[in-house]
Amino acid sequence: MFRKLAFAGLASFIVGTSAFADGHSKDIVDTAVNAGSFETLVAAVQAAELVDTLKGEGPFTVFAPTDEAFAALPEGTVETLLKPENKDQLVAILTYHVVPGKVMSGDLSDDMTAATVQGGDVTIDLDNGVMVNDANVVQADIETSNGVIHVIDKVILPQ
Repeated sequence: MFRKLAFAGLASFIVGTSAFADGHSKDIVDTAVNAGSFETLVAAVQAAELVDTLKGEGPFTVFAPTDEAFAALPEGTVETLLKPENKDQLVAILTYHVVPGKVMSGDLSDDMTAATVQGGDVTIDLDNGVMVNDANVVQADIETSNGVIHVIDKVILPQ
């Protein structure tokens, strides 16, 4: 019951967020670009050459770190990852934030795991709000034409 209440609160917050108001008719990439708080994520997706994939049919579930989440990484990390010679590592990190299929908040259960496109698993924790590994979900269920975005406050790294 707590889980559903937490998600209902997040969903009502999202409905009032104008940056995502038209998200359902746009794909994941265009929705992220229009939101204005994912400039680093969009730059990373471009550097990793994943734009066409995330604009594809899907569906995809993306755990999208905010610009603040990327800024919290150790100094120089983002710049290093964006270099062409580090493309494989960048792709691994970004695809670790993507789960195949459309997973809405109501589909989650405590301590469940989900296989990522990268090949590793993420763990969902519903005990203290909603967490993906050690990142908090700060906005959930942002529907797009090819999936759903859940905004997280930390970049999650494959193990």
